[in-house]
Formats: sequence, C-alpha cells, structure tokens
Amino acid sequence: MHVRPIDRRAIARARWSRLRWFVAWLVAFYAAWFALVVIGDHWATIADHWGIALAMALGSYVAGSTPMGGGTIGFPILVLLFGEPAVIGRHFSFAVQSIGMVSASIFVIAAGRPIAWSLLRWAMLGALIGTPLGLAFFAPIVDDLTTKLVFAVLWASFGLMHLMKVREIVNQSGFIVGTPRFDRLLGISTGLIGGMFVAAVTGVGIDLLIYIVLVLLVRADIRIAIPTSIVLMAYTSLIGLAASLALWQTGLPQFAIDPAVFRNWLAAAPVVAIGAPIGALMVYLIPRAATLIFVSILCIGQFVWTCVQEQVTGSTLLIAIGGVLAINLIYAAFYRIGKARLDRGSAAA
Repeated sequence: MHVRPIDRRAIARARWSRLRWFVAWLVAFYAAWFALVVIGDHWATIADHWGIALAMALGSYVAGSTPMGGGTIGFPILVLLFGEPAVIGRHFSFAVQSIGMVSASIFVIAAGRPIAWSLLRWAMLGALIGTPLGLAFFAPIVDDLTTKLVFAVLWASFGLMHLMKVREIVNQSGFIVGTPRFDRLLGISTGLIGGMFVAAVTGVGIDLLIYIVLVLLVRADIRIAIPTSIVLMAYTSLIGLAASLALWQTGLPQFAIDPAVFRNWLAAAPVVAIGAPIGALMVYLIPRAATLIFVSILCIGQFVWTCVQEQVTGSTLLIAIGGVLAINLIYAAFYRIGKARLDRGSAAA
C-alpha cells in the first residue's frame, strides 16, 4: 500500500492563503497607529498610560479566548482601579474593542473557524437597531453606580453559571440546528436587548448574551460559540463607537466623550490588536475548562470588588445579589429548554 507523503509546503501555502488578510490588517493598523503617534508626538501620552496597556494585555487575551470583550477587563480597571467615571469606561470599551475584537474577528474568519452565522446575522441586525437607540435614550438616564452594578451583576451571573455547568459546557459538540424562524427571533431579540440595555450602558456584554444563548439554548460547542460572540462584539463595538461619535457632534453634554478615552486607547490599541487574536488561537490549544474557570472566578471577584469599592450596602446590596440570582434563574430556564430541545432531537434521530 502506497502512502502519499505529507506536502508540508502545500499546507503552509494554504495557511498563508487563509491568513494573509489578517496579516495585511495588522500591517495596516500598526502603520496607521505609528503614524498617528509620530505626527501627534504622543510618546509621552503612551508612557503616561502604560498601566492600561499592561491591563489590556490580559484583557485582550480574555477577549479572544472567552465570550467576553476586552472591555471586561478595561471597564473595571478604568472605573474601579483608576477611578474614572463609568461613561469613560463605556467609551473606552467601544474604542479598544473596535481594534482588539475586530482583529480577533478577522483572525477567526480568515482561519476558517466555525461561526453560527444563521443566528449571528440576525443578532447583528438587532444590535444595529438597539445599540444607537440605547446610547441615545437609555444610557444617559443610567447613573454611574447603576452602570457599575449592571456590569458587576451580569458578569457575576455569568461566572456563577459557568462554575456550575463548566464540565457539561466544555464537552458539548456541534449545535442544535434551529428553524429559520427560531434563529431570526432569537437572534434579533438577543441583538436588540443586548445592544440597547447592556452594550449601550457598559460598552460590553452583548457577546456574553449570544454566548449564553448558544451554549444553553442551542447547545453549541464553545469553539463555535466563542468565535460567534467575538464577531458580534466587534460589530457592536464599531456601531457603538460610530453612534457615540455621532451623538458627540450634537454638542449635548450627556453625549460628550472625555479626552481620556483617546489617551487610554492610544496606549492600549497596539496591545489588543495582537493580544485578542492570540486569545482566539489559544481556544484550540489549551484546556477549555481551565480558562473558563479562571475567568468565572474573575467575574465573581469583580462583583465583590465593585460592592466593596462603591460601599454598596443595605437594600442596594440585596438588589444586586438578587439580580445575580434572578439572572441565574433565567440561565437555568434556558438550560432546561436547551436540554429538552436536545432530547427531542436525539429521540427523532
């Protein structure tokens, strides 16, 4: 029996053919960033903001390897550690993810990673509608503490759910194929709600919502769910940044963008441009459970950090804890529905 030798050159050519657009993006971005720094003489600005660049080294890895955008690290670092207002955390999240998550999206698409397009395209439509509306009408009426608690509660809920279901989630494979109507309704509602009430307030989170939908309702492999969430967060960040800039042009004070956003972005952007794609690659190279457990502990830890830092006590603390429990009840309902759909599919087969 004749065995054909492996043509390593052909494999290398195929890989380069797939990834050349990603390499072209990196070259174009770093050239533009370097020109911006040189022309504007921003070297001192970068040096003064090395802390956020260092934090986003971890943030970008988390963004690429988990269903959470880089703002998941950037938001609490800026708002809780550096003491910036929550609105700066939101604008920074949109801005930095417009580089990091876009970079990771180009990588996962160029590398041919599986993406749940049937659901994603409808979620993108929902985000296109919901995010600008949320930024214009909902975000301005949410105060600083509420914004921080919305962030903390959502992420703590996510962390708690993963710690309880991580073994089952990492062992899922494929996904349940839904009807076009099911994908359309689920996708649009996820994008609309996530864009209007989550991303528009915190700058992140819509990726977390579509991931929850995929792993609990659709029972998707996380190697499908995470790339899908990355692409949606990249898209929503671009929409959010464009809408924020457009609203800023109205001159109304509630839509102002602080110059600190640009300064922090300038320092963090070159880090996240490569850090997020590295995270996306690591999904396929390291144990999935270890990463999810680590991130889940971070999510619960930042809830505690927020409550301590903001001196949340009494009824406000009870409401926050109740929010975590209520959201996990919703997750539990999603889990049961997803299990029932999976059982029906198995019985039909």
